[in-house]
Amino acid sequence: MSKTTVPLPLIFGFLLGVCPCVAADWLELFNGKNLDGWSIHSGTATYTVENGVIVGTAVLGSPNTFLCTNKEYGDFILEFEVKVDTELNSGVQIRSQIAPEDMVLRFVHEGKPMERKIPKDRVYGYQVEIAANTGNAGNIYDEARRAVFLDDFTNKPAAQKAFRDGEWNRYRVEARGDSIKTWVNGIPCADIRDSMTLKGIIGLQVHSVPKEKFKPYQVRWRNLRIRELR
Repeated sequence: MSKTTVPLPLIFGFLLGVCPCVAADWLELFNGKNLDGWSIHSGTATYTVENGVIVGTAVLGSPNTFLCTNKEYGDFILEFEVKVDTELNSGVQIRSQIAPEDMVLRFVHEGKPMERKIPKDRVYGYQVEIAANTGNAGNIYDEARRAVFLDDFTNKPAAQKAFRDGEWNRYRVEARGDSIKTWVNGIPCADIRDSMTLKGIIGLQVHSVPKEKFKPYQVRWRNLRIRELR
């Protein structure tokens, strides 16, 4: 009678009732010197590198703009730090897509078939919210698609207060299968299950600013790193 040796991590995974995942080493998404490996889409906001920090600056008349990774990611843990001018809304796209041409997105939302027209080069998909004084920082917004927040922070008072206005804020995002979870400054925020997109780019957003309120507001990112899960 032959014997089969089962790896201990697999045994522990079954005992815990979960499927064990293998994590790769941490990868720095930003080399601290230039924007190699990234490209700008959807608008004309500018992105520069200053003292090891990515600086996004709003441009008058520009729609939402995204600095996107050239590579797509599926299951991963993403960490970064961000600091944004109070008047500027921002976010980080995950598992997102870039429209190759003018197109119509068709989907079902709350049981109803819907569609949305988007122009060529438009970035769309899951966005981790970055904004002061909204109570939704860390929530997941479906950018240019369903155009709604996918979690309800009504009964999450700690999440509503997790973001620190005018300071560097630490974000953590875990995407595993249809599960997406976020933390802001160590505080649990979004916790959703959604399978509309399971793989895509990561993008850093500079939101549009209305003409009557325009100033060259800025958002800054540093220490961007990702750990892919296999």
